[in-house]
Parts: sequence; C-alpha cells; structure tokens
Amino acid sequence: MYSLEETKTDHKDENAIKEAMTESKETREESEEFDQNLELAALYEETIDKRVSTGSVVTGTVVQVGTDHIMIDIGRKMEGQAPIREFIDEHGVITISVGDEVEVLVESINPSKGIIRLSKEKARRIKIWDDIVKAYQENMYLQGTVTERIKGGLTVDIGVPAFLPTSQATLNPVSESELEKMVGKTIEVSIIKFNRKKNNVVVSHREVLERLREESKKKLIATLSKGDVVEGTVKNIMAYGAFVDIGGIDGLLHITDMSWGKLKDPKDKVSPGDVIKVKVIEFDPETEKISLGLKQLTPDPWEGLEYRYPIGKKISGKVTSITNYGAFVEIEEGVEGLVHISEMFWTKRMRHPSTILEEGQEVDVVVLGVDQENRRISLGLKQASPNPWDMLYDYYPPGTVVNATVKNVTDFGLFVSVDENIDIDGLIHVSDLTWDPKVKNPRELYKKGDVVQAKVLTVDPENEKFSLGLKQLSPDPWTQVANEHPVGSVIKGRVTSLTDFGAFVEIREGVEGMIHISEVSSNKIDNLSSVLTVGQEVEAMVLRLSPENKKIGLSIKAMEEAQDKKVVASHEKGTEKVGTNLGELLKGLQDKNKGS
Repeated sequence: MYSLEETKTDHKDENAIKEAMTESKETREESEEFDQNLELAALYEETIDKRVSTGSVVTGTVVQVGTDHIMIDIGRKMEGQAPIREFIDEHGVITISVGDEVEVLVESINPSKGIIRLSKEKARRIKIWDDIVKAYQENMYLQGTVTERIKGGLTVDIGVPAFLPTSQATLNPVSESELEKMVGKTIEVSIIKFNRKKNNVVVSHREVLERLREESKKKLIATLSKGDVVEGTVKNIMAYGAFVDIGGIDGLLHITDMSWGKLKDPKDKVSPGDVIKVKVIEFDPETEKISLGLKQLTPDPWEGLEYRYPIGKKISGKVTSITNYGAFVEIEEGVEGLVHISEMFWTKRMRHPSTILEEGQEVDVVVLGVDQENRRISLGLKQASPNPWDMLYDYYPPGTVVNATVKNVTDFGLFVSVDENIDIDGLIHVSDLTWDPKVKNPRELYKKGDVVQAKVLTVDPENEKFSLGLKQLSPDPWTQVANEHPVGSVIKGRVTSLTDFGAFVEIREGVEGMIHISEVSSNKIDNLSSVLTVGQEVEAMVLRLSPENKKIGLSIKAMEEAQDKKVVASHEKGTEKVGTNLGELLKGLQDKNKGS
C-alpha cells in the first residue's frame, strides 16, 4: 500500500457535511436530513477496513469487466470501479480478465451513492515516483527503454519519460549514428535529478557503466596474470594499434602483435566494438599498464614451413603488395613470399608487375626456395603455368595460317597476337607485308586493332623469336614475271615515275622495271618528259632480269630495233600489240609542238 500526499480528491460527501455544519440557520427539515445522512455515513464507515481510504493505493481483484468500467473488489462492502480505458492497449485489446489482481489508487469514496472511484494509471504513477525517489536516495538503478532521439540526448521510458543527455549516454563520446542505434534498447540508468511537480526526470547511463567498470576493474586487477587469455571489446583504433577494454581496464594491442604477417592498418584486423580474445603479454598492477597480443593465440606459422612447402610445390596465395622488382604473396596468415619480376614472365619482354597483378588478387605460385632462419620464401609465378613458347610451337608451327590482331605498328613492321591465351607477340616485318617494294611505312596500310591473315614463318623458343608474313600468302610476282617474260620478250606496263636517269614502269602489282634514258630511243633525249608521261602505257623489251634482286631492265629502243628487223621472240608470236609505238609517239609530239 502506497501513500500519495500530492493526490487530493474532492469528496462530495465530506464537503456536504462541512457545508451542513456551517449552515446553522437553515431550516429544520434540512438539518434533520443532514443528520440522517451523517448517521448513515458513520454507520457505514464502521463496517469497512479503515486501511482503505481516499488517496491510498491498494491491491484488488477484478470481479467484472463492463463496457465502461472495470469492477474491482478492494475489501470494502462495496466494489470500486476504474475506467476501462486504463486497461486497453494500443491495439484496442482489453488487457485484464476477471480474477486478475491489480494495484489501484482510491480516488474517492461516495457512500451515499455506493461509488468508489479507482485509477490504475494513477496508482502506477505513484509507484513509479516512489521508485524514482528511492533510486535517487539509495543510489540504485532503474531499467528503462530508449524511446526516441531528441535534441541534446535521448528519451528513456522508466514509467515516466526521462531525459538522458548525450554526455550521459555512454562512457566515451558518442556519434549521432551510435545514439540512433540505442533507440529501442533496454538500459539501466541512475537518477541525476528530478522534479515531481513538473514531472521532470534526468537520468544517466554513463554512471551505471562507470560503476560497473570500476567494480570489474578491481576484481580484474586482483586476479589478472601474465599469460592469461581474456575477452575484451575493441574501443579505439590508432595507427600503432588498438585499445581493448578487458573488463574495466584498457590494454594496448600493438599492430605488431595483431598478426604474424605484415599489417598496414590495424583496421584491417579489428574494428571498434569487436569482441575478441587476447593474450596478456605484459601486466603491471601498479601502473595498470597491460600489453595484449592476438597473434600469440596461434602458433608461429614459420615453424616447420620448409616441410609444409617443399621446393616445387604449387600453392595458392594472395598478392599483398607490388614493387618495381616484384610482388609479395601471402600463402598463409603470417607468411609472405617474394615473386621476383624475373620469375613472372616467360618472355624477355619485362613489364611492371602491376600490369598483370593487383593487390588482393588470388594467384597460383610455385615454391622456388625456403630460408626459414631469415623468414624468406621465394616463389615463381611463371612456373605455375605452361611455357608459352612450347605452346606456341605446338599449336602454331611454321607454315600455319592464322588470324592475327595488330597490337602495335612501328616503322619496321607490325607486332601481332595470334592467341589471347599465349602471351607472345609475333613480328611481321615490313619486308614481309607485301611484294610491293614501294611500301616503306606500315602505318600507311595498317593500324592497331586490325585483324590480318598471316603465315607463320619461324618459331624459335630458344632465341624467343616468332615471325610471320602477309605476302607469303600469295605467289611471288617476280617469279611469275621471270617465268612469263624471259629476256628478249616484249612486256607492257605503265609509267609510274620519271627521273633524270630513266623511267620506272609498273609491270604488275609489286613488280617495277626501269627503262634507262639511253634505252628510250635511238635519238638523243635530254628530257624524258618530252617523250613520256606518268601514267602512260608503254611496251618495252626485257634486257635484264634478276628475280632474286627484284630488278628488271627494259628497253623501248631495243624493241623498236627488233621490230624494224622483224625479230621477235617465238613465244611472243601472235601476241596482240598493245601500247604506243615510240615512232608514232615522237611524231605525234612533233606535230603537236608544230601546231602550238
């Protein structure tokens, strides 16, 4: 039973008695009626439990659930009634049944009308405030639920809304997101101050945590020893390590004691709030300094390494860092090996390791050497895959026709790739691009990304040479010309250029002959342009022919002399004469000059 001094309820019967006693001048009828009511009230009061009075909190039993009220037996001759709304939850469901016991506040007693008004809600508030006062006076904790984030802190429901300032929410400064995460959680709080009249309460969760930590700290110091394995919570992370709360005391977990391997950042191993097991490496009870270790919970991985990783064994690992001279690969936690750049590529064309590897990449490597004393292990990347030169020779022997992709164009030829799975580029030299000797610049014909059909000429794994050709896919026109037009035969062609010493004549694509100025005519010619023009078609006799040196000498003069003598090679008989007779050309030019 609880007393509520602050709760004062108007009692109509008591007021009526006071008014009747003060109104002595009223009529006899009114006085007699008052006396009768007073006697009835006095008789009724004698029959009830004197402990049940207005303003008291009592426990009663539900005897009836009505439409508007709950009837409750509180031990008096008549039953009390409480509004049903106080027993309905947020979903509209009545939360009490007949036979249930409930604490209520006696708001008023009206014997004449037989009504005792009760309130469950006011009884709850009285009890809550009694608990708040008691918790404040006796330095006790109350449980509450964080209901919302408000300006300056949080609201905690401890039966009444209480204010939890941000500074009192946790042991350490807290972020906005961390405050938001507290909403909905049930926590213990201490009462900092309250004002019952204004219904204000300020609470602290931090005081509870500090008190618990101090108690835990004292207990821990008395029992902690070097070598103990304890559980702790990661609090702060610095560049050199992390501070771990192991129960009221913070210990330092240095970055070098987090892992047997190299660790760039403590955040790669632990995060604030992580609950981890650590080993006590050093402990000074006087200064309360504690050094902790995480890697000490596992065996040193370098012990027995040479037996676990014999030379020649193929293993998997993760690239941890890349340098100009190679890459470091972690094959197990705490064990890193070096893949030197010379052990990355089968080809002599070295590239930066970053062109084929990146940090975090999983790779297959082969153990090349183990130095357990100095904690070094040599690894090979190229040894984990077949030698591409052997593959190239097997898959693309000389004579094979392939489709090649141009990777690069230079002055001396094209670098091409024939297989994306074989990291070897072949060279098509400018001299093997075409039979046409006039082609001097490959960029005039090809660009990066072009796909060409080529013939494999040589594959030399020992000297790492891989050459291809384009012109080899078609017959050598010089051989054809030599076969079709021996010395002494007449051949036709088109003048492509004029020089001081003669004219060049294209016989067919890729084959040019030269008519020396002395072989143009029997007459002396000072200027070739006076008798020949570029693009003009002519006939001439083959004087000299060297397919090996790609040279052919021609003569118009010799052909005309032969025609004059009617001496023509037998196999040229019947050949339709094409071109322009030099005499006719000269005559035409002379006539033209006369006309001009």
